[in-house]
Amino acid sequence: MPFFIVACPNRKRTFKTIKTNLISKEFLKIFISCFFIVHHFTKHPSMTRFHLAFTPFIAFLVLAAFGCQTEKTKETSTTQKPNIVIIYMDDLGYGDVSAYEAGTLETPNMDFLANGGMKFTNGYASSATCSPSRYALMTGTYPWRNKDAKILPGTAPLLIGTDELTIPGMLKKQGYATAVVGKWHMGLGDGQVDWNEQVSPGPNEVGFDYSYIMAATQDRVPTVYLENGLVQGLDPNDPIEINYQENFEGEPTGKDNPEMLTMKWHHGHNSSIVNGIPRIGFMKGGEKAKWVDEDMADHFLDKAKAYVQEERDEPFFLFYAMQQPHVPRTPHPRFEGKSGMGPRGDVILEADWCVGEFMNTLEEEGLLENTLVIFSSDNGPVLNDGYYDDAVEKLGDHTPWGPLRGGKYSLFEAGTRVPFISYWKGTIEPGQSDAMISQIDLLNSLASLTGSGEKSSDGQDFSATLLGKADQGRESLVLEATTRTAFRKGDWVLIPPYSGPAVNQQVDIELGNDKGFQLYDLSQDLGQQRNLAEENPEKLKAMVADFIAIRGEEFINTEALELK
Repeated sequence: MPFFIVACPNRKRTFKTIKTNLISKEFLKIFISCFFIVHHFTKHPSMTRFHLAFTPFIAFLVLAAFGCQTEKTKETSTTQKPNIVIIYMDDLGYGDVSAYEAGTLETPNMDFLANGGMKFTNGYASSATCSPSRYALMTGTYPWRNKDAKILPGTAPLLIGTDELTIPGMLKKQGYATAVVGKWHMGLGDGQVDWNEQVSPGPNEVGFDYSYIMAATQDRVPTVYLENGLVQGLDPNDPIEINYQENFEGEPTGKDNPEMLTMKWHHGHNSSIVNGIPRIGFMKGGEKAKWVDEDMADHFLDKAKAYVQEERDEPFFLFYAMQQPHVPRTPHPRFEGKSGMGPRGDVILEADWCVGEFMNTLEEEGLLENTLVIFSSDNGPVLNDGYYDDAVEKLGDHTPWGPLRGGKYSLFEAGTRVPFISYWKGTIEPGQSDAMISQIDLLNSLASLTGSGEKSSDGQDFSATLLGKADQGRESLVLEATTRTAFRKGDWVLIPPYSGPAVNQQVDIELGNDKGFQLYDLSQDLGQQRNLAEENPEKLKAMVADFIAIRGEEFINTEALELK
């Protein structure tokens, strides 16, 4: 496609390349007609005086036509629905983004979003683990309402009902093109998946026009990519076989063949070996389809960039779900050793670079001023999550959890309070909000923003808060961690009694379990060090009543955390 080089005085760069399809056909017709008129008079010297007099008139016509086009473009841009991008990190903690001023790692591109948009200090994932948070984000529904919303194995069936309200499904009805690129981990198929055939139902059956995802997680088999339900690069003569119960005869494992490993396992993660890394679950076949771990970030970035570069008449929604800093942490050699904190720090720097490259693409495509970008994480941080990768040994002074207590898997604040940022150049003024907001609220907020009347029962509409036009937030929120639930209302947090260990020794994280009620006032005790349950029985009684009114008495029914 041909390009024009036109002056853009409002840009940092002097010139901007703009595709011709951004200029109306009417303007091109007038421009070409005027050009041939001027050219005609230039060929006849006898008409020089007429040409000199007529040229300003021609110039006036061109400028008038361009002016009309500019006004038309301005009118269109104010009425057109915005593109929407959710950049979703995996296990990124509150203190891992340097704009939150709670750690020592530097993330300039994530900071660009935070410092140029609305940075939320009370932004929450629904859950302290992956699959439940993703389910809640997509559906606007508390995950504890779905008995299957737990950490899913690689063979789990689709967690979202095909008739269930979802963000992509809602936006699709509003004229949006919809896509997911990256980590899915909300189940695929009906529980009996044949990876050598079309895998369905999946993202395409719950509202996404296009999907390019990993089959499960980076540490689970099968270690392959799927595009619209089809495994990519699969050799039909080398079919994939998957089993989460027992190994295939003759296949090496991390437990039995440590000499083949480039990364050692700490707990779980000792089954099939792919690229020298032991995984969860057993896999045979599909050699040509297996991904290269170190290339994964670049691979997903290229797919995300390609999607926004496509020419389309309708607005788009992209769920760009990155895999960092989930285990196994496998930075590209470009980032290896750059953080000084081992692979966990390196993959966060890699992810930060990906965010910058993606935002550059939005700008290059002329989309930045009509795209709402929401940045967050599925749960809080964890250091040793199954592999020996120096995440603990090389942490130094960095605090991934920031001033908060706990982490991934935990009912304490660091399990679910995560980086939460909204960015829209020219629409959202830079600022910080202390309003309490949850990823559960995104469906209703985006529905309001795009003119949809569809709503979820658990979510709330904070579209004005996301845009920085209001500071209204939630009054209360139920938080979940491995089937256990806690309750925040105002500045107070209630954690009910739960059996089980206080600390999970494998990951060295406080889980929030205690034989009695815990009550914390976050306005005075953000780190949750002082339990006020006995000192303030009236407040405790009121919090328990409000919690049960939402959650019900069944909050006592939980399952033990099992890390595989």
